[in-house]
Amino acid sequence: MTTPVQDKAATGWQKPTPTALLLLADGTVIEGFGLGATGTSVGEVCFNTAITGYEEILTDPSYSGQIVTFTFPHIGNVGTNEEDVETVNMAADSGIRGVIVQAPITEPANHRATRHFDAWLKARKIIGLCGIDTRALTALIRDKGMPNAVIAHAPDGKFDVVALKKQAAEWPGIDGMDLVPGVTTAQSYKWHETTWVLGEGYGEAKNTKFKVVAIDYGVKRNILRLLADAGCDVTVVPATTSAADILGMKPDGVFLSNGPGDPAETGKYSVPVIRAILEAKVPTFGICLGHQMLALAVGAKTTKMHQGHHGANHPVKDFTTNKVEIVSMNHGFAVDPKTLPANAVETHRSLFDGSNCGIALTDRPAFSVQHHPEASPGPRDSHYLFARFVEMMQGKMPAQPKVSA
Repeated sequence: MTTPVQDKAATGWQKPTPTALLLLADGTVIEGFGLGATGTSVGEVCFNTAITGYEEILTDPSYSGQIVTFTFPHIGNVGTNEEDVETVNMAADSGIRGVIVQAPITEPANHRATRHFDAWLKARKIIGLCGIDTRALTALIRDKGMPNAVIAHAPDGKFDVVALKKQAAEWPGIDGMDLVPGVTTAQSYKWHETTWVLGEGYGEAKNTKFKVVAIDYGVKRNILRLLADAGCDVTVVPATTSAADILGMKPDGVFLSNGPGDPAETGKYSVPVIRAILEAKVPTFGICLGHQMLALAVGAKTTKMHQGHHGANHPVKDFTTNKVEIVSMNHGFAVDPKTLPANAVETHRSLFDGSNCGIALTDRPAFSVQHHPEASPGPRDSHYLFARFVEMMQGKMPAQPKVSA
């Protein structure tokens, strides 16, 4: 999977010295050229099929512990700005371990750009690699699953390959890892910012009607903005906040956020909290890891996926509307629909592989989805879910979800 070397004797051409390596846990070494930060980092390699939104992807806390390979070759060509960061603390590390792209980065070509992508990667201490066959790497992940790997960037091209191979082989992987403590907020805070409007920027929520507590497992800014757009007065709390403290705020609704890592591990402390919220019959809405947390709270199980779902072009069917949505996804674990209890019905399903993408409870005002409705790939195919949450807080949602197979 290295770049083919031409015959030096015949052409006089010399292969440039690789300045970056990707070393897979099985010993495979892939050579490329470094971008962004220098050094080494270990993580799980996944591929993402989105052709836009790379800044949002690389600041999404759900990617903590992962090295993202973009299948679209021209990543970085529109530059970066200070408005599209998804981590709540804009200067914070989202936990992403690296980025792999096919083509070298060009100069920014967008009126919103304020910084070159390479400079942005350096500032956020993200190691990048370009110049490899990303199609071949994607095929490898598709066939063999998401490998553990080390990504390394050294401008002088000098690497201790033996040590790096050992590091990749010994990293335990995300399965069994609780990564939420590294991305959740340290303290509670209020959120008032609404979504971006061309020529105006971000707004501020006014005349809010619903008090919502958002449990932060690695929440994205645009989720909070859409809650604010929907008339919610949002208080974000750390992932380990007790049920007593949450219920003590007397919320109209509770939101379970997205986040990284193995849901079964996060569930060890989050599931009892969610069960208490459900017992109190507080309307509850979950996205991504929050979806998995809700499923675990009612007794279902989650499983590690072979290659995961990462992209902005995934078709999902909503069985409550019989409509197909184009959605954004980012998850390496999934809820096993066969383990759902009688009081949980499947509301959404992936049309790529049939995996579960949503549930609703029949005896409690609670529902969740695996995909990211706030990411707008459709572009607004899934925004109705925020309205559905509001209707639930208004008491207008039927107790028995209407689902057609």
